[in-house]
Amino acid sequence: MKSSELKQVRKKSEHDKHVVEAVVRRFGPISRVGIYKQTNFRRTTISHITRELLEEGKLVEVGRSDNPLGRKQILLKLNEQFGYIVGIEFDDQQILAGLMDLHPTVVTVISEPTDLSRGRDGLLDQLKRIARKAIQAAGIDPSRVVGIGIADPGLVDSRRGVTIMSSTIDSWNDVPLREIFEEEFQVPVVVESKTRAKALAEQVLGSGSKQNNIIYLDYGAGIGAGVIIDGQLLYGHDCGAGEIGHMHMTDVGPACKCGSTGCLEAIAGTGALEGRARKALSEGAVSRVLALAGGEIADVTAWMILESAHAGDKMCGNLVSELARDLGVGLANVVNLFNPAVLVLDKRLEPGGDFLLDQIMRVLKGFALATFSTKMDLRYSTLGEEGGILGLGLSVLDKRFAIPALRPPTFMLEELVEAV
Repeated sequence: MKSSELKQVRKKSEHDKHVVEAVVRRFGPISRVGIYKQTNFRRTTISHITRELLEEGKLVEVGRSDNPLGRKQILLKLNEQFGYIVGIEFDDQQILAGLMDLHPTVVTVISEPTDLSRGRDGLLDQLKRIARKAIQAAGIDPSRVVGIGIADPGLVDSRRGVTIMSSTIDSWNDVPLREIFEEEFQVPVVVESKTRAKALAEQVLGSGSKQNNIIYLDYGAGIGAGVIIDGQLLYGHDCGAGEIGHMHMTDVGPACKCGSTGCLEAIAGTGALEGRARKALSEGAVSRVLALAGGEIADVTAWMILESAHAGDKMCGNLVSELARDLGVGLANVVNLFNPAVLVLDKRLEPGGDFLLDQIMRVLKGFALATFSTKMDLRYSTLGEEGGILGLGLSVLDKRFAIPALRPPTFMLEELVEAV
């Protein structure tokens, strides 16, 4: 056999092996007969490949099928402990690093305050260090890490793995995160915006309830939206889809760090909410939120304001009503654009309870098309702080188990025909 022919045989063999592994991940537990039906590969090829994958520890046998007639088939599933994924989510306040198996299920999570005192290089060093700490905390061999995901708070070009800019972290511009981390850890790296990572997790594992049309609102110092339409996460030409924090809301609003004025995050982000509360307190307003902050006006946070409003505090209630109006108007525009079935709010907004949820929905219904808003559910996230990490795990797994581009297996061809 010629060298070129041998390479082609190996390429096809690797392709078929990867397809079988991907099919087991997607449809497992599944029998070899089931794999045959999904791929239409030769039965001898399937037997050979599954034997190899079992020997390598990538697949495991999990009993027999319960079909009432015929021979009970041995079922195969992905060995979710064969490898592990590191997920890192960060913003200007906190860094979370988690280790996940291939389900993905979070094995361990560690966190630490974001250190911005040493600029860009210092933050990069901290991100690398916390990734190693997550691996060490889980007690696994670093060689078992098969991928790393990074959820960045800025504008991210996910295709190139580069952070373009951040409105909340100074000097965090044009950072080639994927290149830096792949060189450091020698594994594939996915770089995603933390908003899109959370949206993906909510759709698959959280409040999105596996709906094909959901929008996730990420709320903090910055505001963003992860948009999933017809089952596809939207990116846009420069991976900027969903940057609703820079939606223009007013001509007389405050300056935004993006360089514009009157942006949604400039008037409704945590910084704006906290600033209004501290100003009112310094001018003599009375509120229970001051007790939550230990009597220190400078220590009042957005989350304390939401909690106080939910408890009936008048000053905080007025502030949260303003917040609900701004978020409701912004989200109404998004609903009119994308017509989601579910709109999921950041879990960090949950201290506002039904008080905040009801007010946002009232405003939203006043500005969005009635045919859209009346059929849409508005919910808080159920995933909490692990949402971004889980979304990264799903992104890394989707990349790892993507079907190589030789000949698509039968089940993919059928889906393409159905789509047409």
